[in-house]
Amino acid sequence: MHGSNSLKNKTLRGLFWSSADLFANHGFQFVIQIVLARLLLPEHFGIIGMILVLIAISNSIVDSGFSQALIRDQNTSQEDYSTVFYFNLFISILLYFLLYIAAPSISMFFQSKELIGIIRVLSLVLIMNSLAIIQRVKLTKILDFKTLMKINVIAVLTSGSISIAMAYLGFGVWSLVANMISMQFVQTLLLWSFNRWMPSLIFSTQSFIKYFSFGYKLLISGLIDTFYNNLYFLIIGKFYSVAQLGYYSNSVRIRDMASQSIVATVQRVTYPVLSSTREDEKRLKSVFRKIIKTIAFINFPLMVGIAVIATPLFQLLFGEKWLPSVYYFQLLCLAGMLYPIHALNLNILKVKGRSDLFLRLEIIKKGLLTILIVLSFLFKLGIIGLICAAVINSYLSLLINMYYSAREISYSSWEQLKDIMPSFGISLFMGISVYAVAPLLPENHFFLLLCQIMIGIIVYVGLSKLLKVKELEIIYELIISLLFKRKI
Repeated sequence: MHGSNSLKNKTLRGLFWSSADLFANHGFQFVIQIVLARLLLPEHFGIIGMILVLIAISNSIVDSGFSQALIRDQNTSQEDYSTVFYFNLFISILLYFLLYIAAPSISMFFQSKELIGIIRVLSLVLIMNSLAIIQRVKLTKILDFKTLMKINVIAVLTSGSISIAMAYLGFGVWSLVANMISMQFVQTLLLWSFNRWMPSLIFSTQSFIKYFSFGYKLLISGLIDTFYNNLYFLIIGKFYSVAQLGYYSNSVRIRDMASQSIVATVQRVTYPVLSSTREDEKRLKSVFRKIIKTIAFINFPLMVGIAVIATPLFQLLFGEKWLPSVYYFQLLCLAGMLYPIHALNLNILKVKGRSDLFLRLEIIKKGLLTILIVLSFLFKLGIIGLICAAVINSYLSLLINMYYSAREISYSSWEQLKDIMPSFGISLFMGISVYAVAPLLPENHFFLLLCQIMIGIIVYVGLSKLLKVKELEIIYELIISLLFKRKI
């Protein structure tokens, strides 16, 4: 019983500090994004969007699934850490030189000569990231998200200040490049300062094979997932205008600041926690069920809410030039509702060591998305059609993920759906209510936004209390315990 309470406290506090880290991080990034969006043009964001897929895929290769394998392993040694460190560093240097050489060809594909210099500079983040992977893994394993929060906040504020100053001085797209480079540099520097781990001069073939046998399937899965997550940047950048890519890129970034904060929190905290309980089937299911209900209770209203208030939000924060982003953003939020639930179900497969099943699912889901994308092109539905394909795929993929994770922990898809449906229903009712009263509210963008947010909170919390949704009480207890230092 004592062990159960200890795990609960550790998990909830881990969730709190990880959430605080990601929301503070994305909160500051959001403010920085507002300033940059007003100083720069959509085209500047579009240029960066063209090469995000290359950086994202390269980072997946650098990691190669090793970080997940290390977190899952409860008996890692100095030899293991050192082996993975040297492998990550070698691959990052190799990829940097490949991208450096390929830069002219990539710029020809997108018909933008400016990309050559940008790719060669921006690719340096791969080497910086490789130097920080083990440091981040070690902090994650002990759930020290408080330290990670400090590091990320300092990095965001430093890089944001540099990029805003450069944008104000007229550096254009290079201010966005500087933002990414300086953020990764500061994060790496601080991770080494706060976590005094040093690699030994050793590379173990045995350690490499042990982690690669688990990690390579996650690597392939990650590459497929990363490619498809960034595929739209590639498609829009090639077949549509740079401005349209800028609108889409900004919409994704703003959506991700909310949704991906929760996804990353879920993945970072629940993976090591669920890994520690994987031998106890009953306990694993119980912990998983509580987490999935709580995450749905938080993320569903957040995504529905920001989708409903998107027009006054974009008008107030970014100005008239960014209004074409609103429709993209609202559709992306519908897909973003389910991302944390996806992450949780996939974590179960990793915890159970089913990296083979993880890979199979990625192939099935991305094959389905490919069909939907092709259909949107055949029917000439444009960018809206492409985004709708992603939304439909998100909902179908959830059913697939639920089905396979259910086989590992005896938690059926129907049970999962029943557990998350109350939050889904209340969130939709809240969204409809906020949308319906909007014409009756003041036309001033600030007051309209403020009134909509307040009405949304009142309706959601009030209805949750009326229907006696337990997750409301859990969130309340967590906040009180952290504010007044009480034990949960």
